[in-house]
Amino acid sequence: MKNITLVNSELAVFGSTRRKNFDIDHDPVLQPLISSDVKYAVIFGKSWILHVREVLKTTPEENLNMVSETIEYLRSHGMEVLFDAEHFFDGWKESREYALAVLRAAVEAGARTIVLCDTNGGALPSEVLSIVREVRSIFSVPLGIHTHNDAGCAVANSLVAVEAGARHVQGTFIGLGERCGNADLAQIIPALRLKMGYTVLKDGDPDRLKKLTEVARLISGITGFHISPNHPYIGRNAFAHKAGVHIDAIIKHPRTYEHIDPDAVGNERVLSISELGGRASIMDLARRVGLNLSKEELTSVTEAVKRMEAEGYHLEPAEATVTLLILKHHGMYKEFFEVKNWWVESVNIGKKISRAIVTIAVNGDIVTALGEGVGPVHALDEALRNGVSARFPALKDVNLSDYKVYVVDSKDGTAAFIRVFTEFTWRDKSWVTTHVSNNIIEASLSAIIDGYRYLLLVLEPGLLSNK
Repeated sequence: MKNITLVNSELAVFGSTRRKNFDIDHDPVLQPLISSDVKYAVIFGKSWILHVREVLKTTPEENLNMVSETIEYLRSHGMEVLFDAEHFFDGWKESREYALAVLRAAVEAGARTIVLCDTNGGALPSEVLSIVREVRSIFSVPLGIHTHNDAGCAVANSLVAVEAGARHVQGTFIGLGERCGNADLAQIIPALRLKMGYTVLKDGDPDRLKKLTEVARLISGITGFHISPNHPYIGRNAFAHKAGVHIDAIIKHPRTYEHIDPDAVGNERVLSISELGGRASIMDLARRVGLNLSKEELTSVTEAVKRMEAEGYHLEPAEATVTLLILKHHGMYKEFFEVKNWWVESVNIGKKISRAIVTIAVNGDIVTALGEGVGPVHALDEALRNGVSARFPALKDVNLSDYKVYVVDSKDGTAAFIRVFTEFTWRDKSWVTTHVSNNIIEASLSAIIDGYRYLLLVLEPGLLSNK
Protein backbone atom coordinates (compact mmCIF):
# COMPACT_ATOMS: atom_id res chain seq x y z
CA MET A 1 0.00 0.00 0.00
CA LYS A 2 1.34 3.43 -0.93
CA ASN A 3 2.13 5.92 1.81
CA ILE A 4 -0.45 8.67 2.01
CA THR A 5 0.33 12.09 3.42
CA LEU A 6 -2.59 13.80 5.10
CA VAL A 7 -2.44 17.55 4.56
CA ASN A 8 -5.62 18.78 6.24
CA SER A 9 -6.36 15.88 8.60
CA GLU A 10 -4.92 13.85 11.44
CA LEU A 11 -5.39 10.10 11.64
CA ALA A 12 -6.77 8.68 14.88
CA VAL A 13 -7.14 5.10 16.07
CA PHE A 14 -10.40 4.00 17.64
CA GLY A 15 -11.02 1.54 20.42
CA SER A 16 -12.74 0.85 23.70
CA THR A 17 -11.72 0.96 27.32
CA ARG A 18 -9.84 -2.05 28.66
CA ARG A 19 -11.67 -5.23 29.48
CA LYS A 20 -13.13 -5.57 32.94
CA ASN A 21 -10.89 -7.10 35.58
CA PHE A 22 -8.05 -7.41 33.05
CA ASP A 23 -4.32 -6.69 33.20
CA ILE A 24 -4.05 -3.55 31.10
CA ASP A 25 -0.49 -4.35 29.95
CA HIS A 26 -1.83 -7.41 28.14
CA ASP A 27 -5.20 -6.10 27.03
CA PRO A 28 -5.75 -7.23 23.40
CA VAL A 29 -7.88 -4.17 22.63
CA LEU A 30 -5.26 -1.61 23.62
CA GLN A 31 -2.04 -3.18 22.36
CA PRO A 32 -2.83 -2.62 18.63
CA LEU A 33 -3.62 1.03 19.36
CA ILE A 34 -0.21 1.56 20.92
CA SER A 35 1.60 -0.21 18.09
CA SER A 36 -0.22 1.85 15.45
CA ASP A 37 2.27 4.71 15.71
CA VAL A 38 -0.59 7.22 15.59
CA LYS A 39 -0.70 10.30 17.79
CA TYR A 40 -4.41 10.34 18.62
CA ALA A 41 -6.65 7.69 20.14
CA VAL A 42 -10.44 7.92 20.38
CA ILE A 43 -11.67 5.68 23.16
CA PHE A 44 -15.30 4.95 23.95
CA GLY A 45 -16.55 3.94 27.35
CA LYS A 46 -19.89 3.39 29.02
CA SER A 47 -21.62 6.34 30.69
CA TRP A 48 -25.08 4.75 31.07
CA ILE A 49 -25.50 2.68 34.21
CA LEU A 50 -27.80 0.30 32.31
CA HIS A 51 -24.95 -0.67 29.98
CA VAL A 52 -22.49 -0.99 32.84
CA ARG A 53 -24.67 -3.51 34.66
CA GLU A 54 -26.46 -5.31 31.81
CA VAL A 55 -23.90 -5.25 28.97
CA LEU A 56 -20.49 -5.11 30.67
CA LYS A 57 -21.83 -7.07 33.64
CA THR A 58 -19.58 -5.15 35.99
CA THR A 59 -19.82 -2.65 38.80
CA PRO A 60 -20.07 1.12 38.42
CA GLU A 61 -16.74 1.44 40.23
CA GLU A 62 -14.94 -0.98 37.93
CA ASN A 63 -16.27 0.87 34.87
CA LEU A 64 -14.82 4.13 36.22
CA ASN A 65 -11.48 2.36 36.70
CA MET A 66 -11.64 1.04 33.14
CA VAL A 67 -12.10 4.58 31.83
CA SER A 68 -9.37 6.25 33.86
CA GLU A 69 -6.79 3.45 33.58
CA THR A 70 -7.23 3.18 29.81
CA ILE A 71 -6.68 6.89 29.25
CA GLU A 72 -3.71 7.01 31.61
CA TYR A 73 -2.16 3.97 29.93
CA LEU A 74 -2.43 5.38 26.42
CA ARG A 75 -1.11 8.75 27.55
CA SER A 76 1.86 7.04 29.18
CA HIS A 77 2.70 5.73 25.71
CA GLY A 78 2.69 9.25 24.24
CA MET A 79 -0.83 9.30 22.82
CA GLU A 80 -3.40 12.08 23.12
CA VAL A 81 -6.81 10.69 24.03
CA LEU A 82 -10.31 11.79 23.11
CA PHE A 83 -12.94 10.09 25.23
CA ASP A 84 -16.35 9.23 23.73
CA ALA A 85 -18.89 8.93 26.51
CA GLU A 86 -21.13 6.34 24.90
CA HIS A 87 -24.91 6.66 25.50
CA PHE A 88 -24.25 9.84 27.47
CA PHE A 89 -27.66 11.47 27.04
CA ASP A 90 -29.56 8.30 27.96
CA GLY A 91 -27.18 7.83 30.87
CA TRP A 92 -27.76 11.42 32.00
CA LYS A 93 -31.52 10.91 32.06
CA GLU A 94 -31.22 7.78 34.21
CA SER A 95 -28.41 8.91 36.50
CA ARG A 96 -26.99 12.39 36.03
CA GLU A 97 -24.54 11.75 38.84
CA TYR A 98 -23.03 8.64 37.30
CA ALA A 99 -22.81 10.11 33.82
CA LEU A 100 -20.88 13.05 35.26
CA ALA A 101 -18.68 10.68 37.29
CA VAL A 102 -17.63 8.96 34.05
CA LEU A 103 -16.71 12.31 32.50
CA ARG A 104 -14.83 13.31 35.61
CA ALA A 105 -12.82 10.07 35.53
CA ALA A 106 -11.87 10.76 31.92
CA VAL A 107 -10.90 14.38 32.58
CA GLU A 108 -8.84 13.57 35.65
CA ALA A 109 -7.03 10.84 33.69
CA GLY A 110 -5.99 13.44 31.13
CA ALA A 111 -8.43 13.16 28.21
CA ARG A 112 -7.87 16.15 25.93
CA THR A 113 -11.53 16.17 24.78
CA ILE A 114 -14.67 14.56 26.16
CA VAL A 115 -17.31 13.74 23.58
CA LEU A 116 -20.97 13.43 24.56
CA CYS A 117 -22.61 10.68 22.50
CA ASP A 118 -26.26 10.23 21.60
CA THR A 119 -25.55 6.65 20.62
CA ASN A 120 -29.18 5.54 20.32
CA GLY A 121 -30.05 8.69 18.36
CA GLY A 122 -33.17 9.38 20.37
CA ALA A 123 -32.38 12.73 22.01
CA LEU A 124 -34.17 15.90 20.95
CA PRO A 125 -32.47 19.26 20.33
CA SER A 126 -33.96 20.88 23.44
CA GLU A 127 -32.52 18.09 25.60
CA VAL A 128 -29.10 18.23 23.97
CA LEU A 129 -28.95 22.00 24.29
CA SER A 130 -29.68 22.04 28.02
CA ILE A 131 -27.49 19.04 28.89
CA VAL A 132 -24.45 20.26 26.94
CA ARG A 133 -24.81 23.68 28.51
CA GLU A 134 -24.77 22.15 31.99
CA VAL A 135 -21.77 19.94 31.21
CA ARG A 136 -19.99 22.98 29.77
CA SER A 137 -20.55 24.82 33.07
CA ILE A 138 -18.91 21.96 35.01
CA PHE A 139 -15.88 21.03 32.88
CA SER A 140 -13.34 23.31 31.24
CA VAL A 141 -11.85 20.75 28.81
CA PRO A 142 -13.01 20.89 25.19
CA LEU A 143 -16.39 19.25 24.60
CA GLY A 144 -17.41 17.21 21.59
CA ILE A 145 -20.70 15.90 20.24
CA HIS A 146 -21.47 12.59 18.53
CA THR A 147 -25.04 12.01 17.37
CA HIS A 148 -27.04 9.42 15.47
CA ASN A 149 -30.11 10.09 13.37
CA ASP A 150 -32.65 7.61 14.70
CA ALA A 151 -35.09 10.39 15.61
CA GLY A 152 -34.15 12.52 12.59
CA CYS A 153 -32.33 15.06 14.77
CA ALA A 154 -28.63 14.23 14.35
CA VAL A 155 -27.73 17.40 12.45
CA ALA A 156 -29.88 19.64 14.65
CA ASN A 157 -28.47 18.05 17.80
CA SER A 158 -24.91 18.63 16.59
CA LEU A 159 -25.60 22.28 15.82
CA VAL A 160 -27.29 23.05 19.15
CA ALA A 161 -24.42 21.30 20.93
CA VAL A 162 -22.03 23.73 19.25
CA GLU A 163 -24.32 26.56 20.28
CA ALA A 164 -24.08 25.25 23.85
CA GLY A 165 -20.28 25.12 23.83
CA ALA A 166 -19.10 22.00 21.99
CA ARG A 167 -16.14 22.61 19.70
CA HIS A 168 -15.54 19.11 18.37
CA VAL A 169 -18.14 17.50 16.09
CA GLN A 170 -18.10 13.88 15.00
CA GLY A 171 -20.05 12.70 12.00
CA THR A 172 -19.86 11.07 8.59
CA PHE A 173 -20.17 12.45 5.10
CA ILE A 174 -23.68 12.05 3.62
CA GLY A 175 -24.83 10.48 6.90
CA LEU A 176 -23.22 7.07 6.50
CA GLY A 177 -23.60 4.82 9.51
CA GLU A 178 -25.56 1.96 10.99
CA ARG A 179 -29.34 2.09 11.45
CA CYS A 180 -30.41 5.61 10.44
CA GLY A 181 -26.85 6.87 10.12
CA ASN A 182 -24.58 9.33 11.89
CA ALA A 183 -24.76 13.10 11.82
CA ASP A 184 -24.24 14.27 8.25
CA LEU A 185 -21.14 16.44 7.86
CA ALA A 186 -22.32 17.53 4.43
CA GLN A 187 -25.06 19.44 6.26
CA ILE A 188 -23.19 20.34 9.44
CA ILE A 189 -20.14 21.92 7.78
CA PRO A 190 -22.02 24.49 5.65
CA ALA A 191 -24.41 25.24 8.51
CA LEU A 192 -21.52 25.99 10.87
CA ARG A 193 -19.66 28.02 8.24
CA LEU A 194 -22.45 29.88 6.46
CA LYS A 195 -25.18 30.07 9.10
CA MET A 196 -23.31 30.25 12.39
CA GLY A 197 -20.11 31.99 11.28
CA TYR A 198 -17.58 29.42 12.53
CA THR A 199 -14.27 28.73 10.85
CA VAL A 200 -14.42 25.00 10.22
CA LEU A 201 -12.06 24.46 7.30
CA LYS A 202 -8.31 24.88 7.15
CA ASP A 203 -7.26 28.54 7.24
CA GLY A 204 -10.92 29.52 6.96
CA ASP A 205 -10.61 29.48 3.15
CA PRO A 206 -14.21 29.88 1.88
CA ASP A 207 -13.30 28.35 -1.48
CA ARG A 208 -12.74 25.00 0.23
CA LEU A 209 -16.45 24.85 0.96
CA LYS A 210 -17.10 24.95 -2.78
CA LYS A 211 -15.74 21.39 -2.98
CA LEU A 212 -18.49 20.12 -0.66
CA THR A 213 -20.82 18.79 -3.37
CA GLU A 214 -17.97 17.29 -5.37
CA VAL A 215 -16.54 15.47 -2.35
CA ALA A 216 -19.95 14.23 -1.21
CA ARG A 217 -20.75 12.81 -4.65
CA LEU A 218 -17.30 11.21 -4.84
CA ILE A 219 -17.92 9.47 -1.52
CA SER A 220 -21.35 8.40 -2.74
CA GLY A 221 -19.79 6.85 -5.84
CA ILE A 222 -17.13 5.01 -3.85
CA THR A 223 -19.49 3.67 -1.18
CA GLY A 224 -22.57 3.12 -3.34
CA PHE A 225 -24.57 5.09 -0.75
CA HIS A 226 -27.14 7.04 -2.75
CA ILE A 227 -27.54 10.77 -2.19
CA SER A 228 -31.21 11.66 -2.21
CA PRO A 229 -32.08 14.32 -4.81
CA ASN A 230 -33.60 16.46 -2.05
CA HIS A 231 -30.56 16.17 0.22
CA PRO A 232 -29.87 19.63 1.72
CA TYR A 233 -27.00 21.59 0.20
CA ILE A 234 -25.61 18.84 -2.09
CA GLY A 235 -28.70 17.16 -3.60
CA ARG A 236 -29.52 17.61 -7.26
CA ASN A 237 -32.81 19.23 -6.26
CA ALA A 238 -31.42 21.33 -3.40
CA PHE A 239 -31.54 24.42 -5.61
CA ALA A 240 -34.02 23.20 -8.22
CA HIS A 241 -37.13 25.25 -8.87
CA LYS A 242 -40.24 23.92 -10.58
CA ALA A 243 -43.30 26.08 -9.93
CA GLY A 244 -43.78 28.92 -12.37
CA VAL A 245 -44.16 31.50 -9.58
CA HIS A 246 -40.89 30.35 -8.01
CA ILE A 247 -39.01 30.39 -11.30
CA ASP A 248 -40.24 33.87 -12.13
CA ALA A 249 -39.06 35.13 -8.74
CA ILE A 250 -35.69 33.33 -8.92
CA ILE A 251 -34.94 34.91 -12.28
CA LYS A 252 -35.65 38.33 -10.81
CA HIS A 253 -33.63 37.72 -7.63
CA PRO A 254 -32.17 34.37 -6.47
CA ARG A 255 -32.57 35.14 -2.77
CA THR A 256 -36.34 35.01 -3.12
CA TYR A 257 -36.33 31.19 -2.98
CA GLU A 258 -32.77 30.20 -2.02
CA HIS A 259 -31.35 30.28 1.50
CA ILE A 260 -27.74 30.40 0.22
CA ASP A 261 -25.95 30.84 -3.09
CA PRO A 262 -25.62 27.27 -4.47
CA ASP A 263 -22.12 28.11 -5.71
CA ALA A 264 -20.99 28.47 -2.09
CA VAL A 265 -21.19 24.68 -1.67
CA GLY A 266 -20.31 23.75 -5.23
CA ASN A 267 -23.87 23.00 -6.31
CA GLU A 268 -25.87 24.70 -9.04
CA ARG A 269 -29.25 26.31 -9.57
CA VAL A 270 -31.67 24.33 -11.73
CA LEU A 271 -34.95 25.53 -13.20
CA SER A 272 -36.74 22.21 -13.57
CA ILE A 273 -38.21 21.25 -16.90
CA SER A 274 -41.94 20.63 -16.68
CA GLU A 275 -45.22 22.07 -17.84
CA LEU A 276 -45.28 24.08 -14.59
CA GLY A 277 -41.82 25.51 -15.18
CA GLY A 278 -42.72 26.86 -18.59
CA ARG A 279 -40.48 28.65 -21.05
CA ALA A 280 -38.10 30.10 -18.45
CA SER A 281 -36.83 26.68 -17.36
CA ILE A 282 -36.17 25.66 -20.97
CA MET A 283 -34.30 28.90 -21.62
CA ASP A 284 -32.22 28.28 -18.48
CA LEU A 285 -31.28 24.74 -19.56
CA ALA A 286 -30.36 25.96 -23.06
CA ARG A 287 -28.18 28.65 -21.51
CA ARG A 288 -26.40 26.10 -19.31
CA VAL A 289 -25.37 24.07 -22.36
CA GLY A 290 -24.29 27.19 -24.22
CA LEU A 291 -27.26 27.86 -26.52
CA ASN A 292 -29.46 30.87 -27.19
CA LEU A 293 -32.86 29.84 -28.49
CA SER A 294 -34.89 32.00 -30.84
CA LYS A 295 -38.48 32.80 -29.92
CA GLU A 296 -39.71 30.25 -32.45
CA GLU A 297 -37.35 27.55 -31.19
CA LEU A 298 -38.36 28.20 -27.60
CA THR A 299 -42.03 27.93 -28.51
CA SER A 300 -41.53 24.64 -30.39
CA VAL A 301 -39.51 23.08 -27.55
CA THR A 302 -42.11 24.18 -24.99
CA GLU A 303 -44.91 22.61 -27.02
CA ALA A 304 -42.90 19.41 -27.43
CA VAL A 305 -42.36 19.22 -23.66
CA LYS A 306 -46.10 19.61 -23.07
CA ARG A 307 -46.86 16.84 -25.57
CA MET A 308 -44.34 14.48 -24.01
CA GLU A 309 -45.68 15.04 -20.51
CA ALA A 310 -49.20 14.34 -21.80
CA GLU A 311 -47.86 11.03 -23.17
CA GLY A 312 -46.58 10.00 -19.73
CA TYR A 313 -43.07 11.46 -19.68
CA HIS A 314 -41.72 12.95 -16.47
CA LEU A 315 -38.93 15.24 -17.64
CA GLU A 316 -37.95 17.00 -14.42
CA PRO A 317 -35.26 14.44 -13.45
CA ALA A 318 -34.12 13.86 -17.06
CA GLU A 319 -32.42 17.05 -18.23
CA ALA A 320 -30.30 15.13 -20.73
CA THR A 321 -33.44 14.08 -22.63
CA VAL A 322 -34.65 17.68 -22.75
CA THR A 323 -31.20 18.86 -23.82
CA LEU A 324 -31.36 16.51 -26.82
CA LEU A 325 -34.82 17.89 -27.59
CA ILE A 326 -33.45 21.44 -27.51
CA LEU A 327 -30.60 20.46 -29.83
CA LYS A 328 -33.06 18.97 -32.31
CA HIS A 329 -35.11 22.17 -32.46
CA HIS A 330 -31.93 24.27 -32.63
CA GLY A 331 -30.59 22.30 -35.58
CA MET A 332 -27.56 20.96 -33.74
CA TYR A 333 -28.66 17.38 -33.12
CA LYS A 334 -26.69 14.47 -34.51
CA GLU A 335 -27.52 10.80 -34.06
CA PHE A 336 -23.95 9.48 -34.55
CA PHE A 337 -25.42 5.98 -34.92
CA GLU A 338 -28.85 4.44 -35.48
CA VAL A 339 -30.07 1.07 -34.22
CA LYS A 340 -31.85 -0.44 -37.23
CA ASN A 341 -33.15 -3.53 -35.48
CA TRP A 342 -32.52 -5.63 -32.40
CA TRP A 343 -33.25 -9.09 -31.11
CA VAL A 344 -32.95 -10.37 -27.55
CA GLU A 345 -33.69 -13.63 -25.75
CA SER A 346 -33.57 -14.71 -22.13
CA VAL A 347 -33.30 -18.40 -21.30
CA ASN A 348 -32.86 -20.64 -18.29
CA ILE A 349 -30.90 -23.72 -19.34
CA GLY A 350 -29.17 -24.69 -16.15
CA LYS A 351 -28.27 -21.04 -15.70
CA LYS A 352 -30.04 -17.80 -16.54
CA ILE A 353 -28.58 -15.89 -19.44
CA SER A 354 -29.66 -13.22 -21.92
CA ARG A 355 -28.28 -12.67 -25.42
CA ALA A 356 -28.83 -9.80 -27.83
CA ILE A 357 -28.05 -8.95 -31.44
CA VAL A 358 -28.24 -5.39 -32.71
CA THR A 359 -27.81 -4.01 -36.22
CA ILE A 360 -26.43 -0.48 -36.20
CA ALA A 361 -25.82 2.08 -38.91
CA VAL A 362 -22.64 4.07 -38.20
CA ASN A 363 -21.38 6.67 -40.66
CA GLY A 364 -22.87 4.81 -43.60
CA ASP A 365 -21.65 1.38 -42.45
CA ILE A 366 -23.85 -1.39 -41.12
CA VAL A 367 -22.51 -3.11 -38.01
CA THR A 368 -23.92 -6.24 -36.38
CA ALA A 369 -22.90 -6.79 -32.76
CA LEU A 370 -23.59 -9.40 -30.09
CA GLY A 371 -23.97 -9.00 -26.35
CA GLU A 372 -24.51 -11.18 -23.30
CA GLY A 373 -25.84 -10.07 -19.94
CA VAL A 374 -27.69 -10.99 -16.78
CA GLY A 375 -30.93 -9.70 -18.31
CA PRO A 376 -32.29 -8.50 -21.65
CA VAL A 377 -31.53 -4.81 -21.07
CA HIS A 378 -27.99 -5.57 -19.95
CA ALA A 379 -27.46 -7.80 -23.01
CA LEU A 380 -28.73 -5.08 -25.36
CA ASP A 381 -26.50 -2.50 -23.71
CA GLU A 382 -23.48 -4.77 -24.11
CA ALA A 383 -24.32 -5.43 -27.76
CA LEU A 384 -24.76 -1.71 -28.42
CA ARG A 385 -21.43 -0.84 -26.82
CA ASN A 386 -19.68 -3.65 -28.69
CA GLY A 387 -21.04 -2.24 -31.93
CA VAL A 388 -20.18 1.43 -31.50
CA SER A 389 -17.39 1.81 -28.92
CA ALA A 390 -14.66 1.23 -31.52
CA ARG A 391 -15.92 4.32 -33.36
CA PHE A 392 -16.63 6.27 -30.18
CA PRO A 393 -14.03 5.28 -27.51
CA ALA A 394 -15.57 7.52 -24.81
CA LEU A 395 -18.48 5.06 -24.55
CA LYS A 396 -16.14 2.43 -23.12
CA ASP A 397 -15.82 4.41 -19.88
CA VAL A 398 -19.51 5.18 -19.33
CA ASN A 399 -21.22 3.53 -16.36
CA LEU A 400 -24.95 2.95 -16.14
CA SER A 401 -25.17 3.96 -12.49
CA ASP A 402 -28.93 3.78 -11.96
CA TYR A 403 -31.92 2.29 -13.74
CA LYS A 404 -35.54 2.77 -12.71
CA VAL A 405 -38.81 1.56 -14.18
CA TYR A 406 -42.27 2.96 -13.41
CA VAL A 407 -45.74 2.05 -14.63
CA VAL A 408 -47.37 5.10 -16.23
CA ASP A 409 -50.94 3.80 -15.92
CA SER A 410 -51.65 0.52 -14.14
CA LYS A 411 -55.14 -0.07 -15.60
CA ASP A 412 -53.68 -2.15 -18.44
CA GLY A 413 -51.72 -4.41 -16.09
CA THR A 414 -48.61 -5.92 -17.67
CA ALA A 415 -49.49 -4.25 -20.99
CA ALA A 416 -49.29 -0.80 -19.42
CA PHE A 417 -46.98 1.93 -20.67
CA ILE A 418 -43.62 1.96 -18.89
CA ARG A 419 -41.49 4.97 -18.00
CA VAL A 420 -37.76 4.25 -17.79
CA PHE A 421 -35.05 6.43 -16.26
CA THR A 422 -31.37 5.68 -16.90
CA GLU A 423 -28.59 7.51 -15.05
CA PHE A 424 -25.04 7.53 -16.41
CA THR A 425 -21.68 8.57 -15.00
CA TRP A 426 -18.55 9.45 -16.98
CA ARG A 427 -15.51 10.90 -15.29
CA ASP A 428 -16.95 13.50 -12.91
CA LYS A 429 -20.20 13.97 -14.86
CA SER A 430 -23.61 12.35 -14.47
CA TRP A 431 -26.83 12.68 -16.45
CA VAL A 432 -30.29 11.12 -16.73
CA THR A 433 -32.41 10.19 -19.74
CA THR A 434 -35.95 8.86 -19.95
CA HIS A 435 -38.23 7.13 -22.43
CA VAL A 436 -41.84 5.90 -22.42
CA SER A 437 -43.18 2.84 -24.25
CA ASN A 438 -45.52 -0.10 -23.72
CA ASN A 439 -42.46 -2.30 -24.34
CA ILE A 440 -40.05 -2.18 -21.43
CA ILE A 441 -37.08 -3.34 -23.51
CA GLU A 442 -37.71 -0.73 -26.22
CA ALA A 443 -38.08 2.02 -23.58
CA SER A 444 -34.86 0.93 -21.89
CA LEU A 445 -32.85 0.71 -25.10
CA SER A 446 -34.07 4.12 -26.29
CA ALA A 447 -33.13 5.73 -22.97
CA ILE A 448 -29.67 4.15 -23.12
CA ILE A 449 -29.12 5.29 -26.71
CA ASP A 450 -30.11 8.84 -25.74
CA GLY A 451 -27.66 8.68 -22.84
CA TYR A 452 -24.80 7.82 -25.18
CA ARG A 453 -25.80 10.49 -27.70
CA TYR A 454 -25.86 13.08 -24.91
CA LEU A 455 -22.29 12.18 -24.01
CA LEU A 456 -21.11 12.49 -27.59
CA LEU A 457 -23.00 15.74 -28.25
CA VAL A 458 -22.63 17.65 -24.99
CA LEU A 459 -19.87 16.25 -22.80
CA GLU A 460 -17.21 14.75 -25.02
CA PRO A 461 -15.57 17.07 -27.60
CA GLY A 462 -18.60 17.10 -29.85
CA LEU A 463 -20.93 19.60 -31.50
CA LEU A 464 -21.25 22.00 -28.61
CA SER A 465 -17.54 22.14 -27.77
CA ASN A 466 -16.74 22.88 -31.41
CA LYS A 467 -19.17 25.76 -31.80
